[in-house]
Amino acid sequence: MLAKRFNSLSSYRASEAAGYKLLPVRFTPLDSVRYVLSNIAGEYRVVTRDVIEALVSKKIQAGSELYDDLKSGHFLYDADSDIAAQLLGLKYRTKLGRIAQFTGLHMFVVTLRCDYTCQYCQVSRQTEDRAAFDMNSQVAERSVGLVFQSPSHAIKIEFQGGEPLLNFESIKYIVRLAEERNKSEKRDLQFVIASNLSMLTDEILEFCDVHGVYFSTSLDGPEDIHNKNRPRPGRNGYALTVAGITKIRERLGVDRVSALMTTTEASLGRCRDIIDEYVFRGFHSIFLRPLSPYGFAARAGHFARYDAERWLTFYKEGLEYILELNRQGLPLMETFSAIVLKKMLTPQNPPYVDLQSPAGTAISAIVYNYDGDVYVADEGRMLAEMGDKTFRLGNVLVDDYPALILSDALLDPLEASVAQSVPICSDCAFLPFCGADPVYHHTTQGDAVGNRITSGFCHRNTGIFRHLIGLMEDSPSDKETLLRWAWGR
Repeated sequence: MLAKRFNSLSSYRASEAAGYKLLPVRFTPLDSVRYVLSNIAGEYRVVTRDVIEALVSKKIQAGSELYDDLKSGHFLYDADSDIAAQLLGLKYRTKLGRIAQFTGLHMFVVTLRCDYTCQYCQVSRQTEDRAAFDMNSQVAERSVGLVFQSPSHAIKIEFQGGEPLLNFESIKYIVRLAEERNKSEKRDLQFVIASNLSMLTDEILEFCDVHGVYFSTSLDGPEDIHNKNRPRPGRNGYALTVAGITKIRERLGVDRVSALMTTTEASLGRCRDIIDEYVFRGFHSIFLRPLSPYGFAARAGHFARYDAERWLTFYKEGLEYILELNRQGLPLMETFSAIVLKKMLTPQNPPYVDLQSPAGTAISAIVYNYDGDVYVADEGRMLAEMGDKTFRLGNVLVDDYPALILSDALLDPLEASVAQSVPICSDCAFLPFCGADPVYHHTTQGDAVGNRITSGFCHRNTGIFRHLIGLMEDSPSDKETLLRWAWGR
């Protein structure tokens, strides 16, 4: 067997005697016939097993079309291209450049109070009248001070809950504090409120207009699905959300509100209805998201009601419908696919937390909770609400920036999340497109590294990678659409 002969191509180096040498490469089956061959920078080719055997056995004819293609992609090099290793290293450093930029997304949980009782709520919301779960001014001041100690030039402050508009006074206070600090810092500063929009008022819109605040909301599909997934007293959650979207667009502009959906068991057979709702509401993108294993989603058993394979079926059906709409001249993008394609096909490495190695925990995003506790990611905060504070870095009222960032609660999961050293990941051709999620694996498998064979995270991601690469290879019309998504066109 080829795998036994060379153990793994990721560690294989060709002998000096032959005419060309291999750069570090990996291969993984795409389907029953084809393989994905990739290098460390994410250049990939779809080839047959015969090509892999010829490459490793050094039987590819110099000057052939295949030889020149693999040489230009930095899979091999010869005496005429001994600079290839340095060029490959430059590509790799470019992909990892975001690590030096460090934390750009800072999430402020201004309250746990919420007027909804979503069955799948991942944040363990509290009832509206429990003001003890609001962020106070002292915590807000200390948190803003920490935000500007990040070296990132681009700073996004996102307000979360609960329902953050229930503590809008804190939002106003934090925005003004940050803007004042930024007069000297001169960062690229942006604000986003993640809200169900039920508490939206003209006063709030006026403030957001003056201060350039954006909104993100949840829209799970048509009225029956949305209200079932996101129940509210009065059963009017869908109507309030749609009305809020309309108000924001009319007052602030079409681009100032985005929406996310969450896939529940009720969503699985309704992907076309959900996508149609987004089209009808004038959105040009949709993010097909699975449930996460935190908060009420875990306690109530909703996370366990469908597995990775069922979600992949939903995703593929949804993606096919979105591509069909594009073929008909209606531009609509699936957001997660676009993130993956950008990693696959461009020099960019989007700061999406779940597709980073080492993990994007605290590097790409960090969370300041209402009580001053700081977490490596939103999922770490969600897990803490379930009683597990493994990913708590410290508290803004006690700890300074170095103490938080050098905490073992951050350094340990970062070390465990370097996918290049994780079993199975280290030999996977999809590694350059993927990442690690230590919080997910700690939650589902009791270990920050996790077992990739039984990992839902791994199963979903590799399924998506295979599907997207297969579409790029087999469907020229869809390839054109996917390329536009990758390059943001």
